[in-house]
Amino acid sequence: MKTGPKSSSGNYYFGIFLIQSFAAFLLFSFYRNNYTISRAPTWPNVTNSPAYSESESNLVVLLWTWPFGFQFSLNECPKPYDTHRCLLTADRGFYNIANAVVFHHRDVCGSKNTLPQIPRPEGQYWLWFNLESPSHSPNLNFFDKLINLTMSYRADSDIFTPYGWLEQNEATDNFTIPQKSHLAAWLVSNWNPRSRRVQFYETLKNYIPIHVYGQFHLPLGRMDTISVVSKYKFYFAFEKSIHTDYITEKLWKNALMSGSVPVVLGPPRENYERFLPSDAFIHVDDFPSAKELATYLLELDKNDQKYQEYFQWRSKLKPVTSLGWIANYCQACVELHKAPAFRTISNLGKWFT
Repeated sequence: MKTGPKSSSGNYYFGIFLIQSFAAFLLFSFYRNNYTISRAPTWPNVTNSPAYSESESNLVVLLWTWPFGFQFSLNECPKPYDTHRCLLTADRGFYNIANAVVFHHRDVCGSKNTLPQIPRPEGQYWLWFNLESPSHSPNLNFFDKLINLTMSYRADSDIFTPYGWLEQNEATDNFTIPQKSHLAAWLVSNWNPRSRRVQFYETLKNYIPIHVYGQFHLPLGRMDTISVVSKYKFYFAFEKSIHTDYITEKLWKNALMSGSVPVVLGPPRENYERFLPSDAFIHVDDFPSAKELATYLLELDKNDQKYQEYFQWRSKLKPVTSLGWIANYCQACVELHKAPAFRTISNLGKWFT
């Protein structure tokens, strides 16, 4: 009679063990079936990224590399790009579930091995992103028959990411021409004696005084550019290479945001006039020679009324510059929400010239 309770107790604990084991098996099965997608393997050299939640994000956009290695917060998109939900991440562990992968050209153009070496998920967009000119964009053929969308300063890109643009003035916006104390300035970091812009400058400096800032010239900190350039009547926005729509911060930030009249050297005047009023800038091609350009600038220097005509457009419009790298990727999110047609670009270099 003493063994009865002992056997009953053993059966009781064995029953509890079976119930717990079955419950654990159900829990494991549920976890495995529902969470495998968010546990994609993390690849080497990844960075922290925001937590992914299907209830909060509609699209996953993967930065394959940080542009030029420069890292920045991906947690929030600035206005006006904050109306569409995306998970922006640099964590390659999200590759298999990413709706789109953005490849910054200068970071992956050195070798095809820098591109994904594992199968591409079906329907995944590959975006080619580049703000450099064709002259500084080698190995475009690496991307032939791989890219679905282009993102660049070219207005005919699938996703247009210019260095700057014009917006309508608000009623409270009032522009005052900054006080001027010097004639002309030029900020240049890439000094190539064989380039058209340097050769043009070498001739022009014989006729007018020009203060040159940058490497091998007068020092100028990045944060001081606008305040220093604003003291000059004219700023030479000379592009380092000449290509369609290649109009950079040299015009938008250095000249227009500083309140100086830009003297431009780049694509033809009609290209600039796609983005600016015709009386917002002076083009070097408007003059037969550097000497005649210099004569015109000296005339404007002595005629305040005529000089101020180059600012009349500012009564209705104002220049705006890019909000930085994050804005470009956020704009990609906005465009991807429009579900662009899925197609493959067969010859990237034929278009990007």
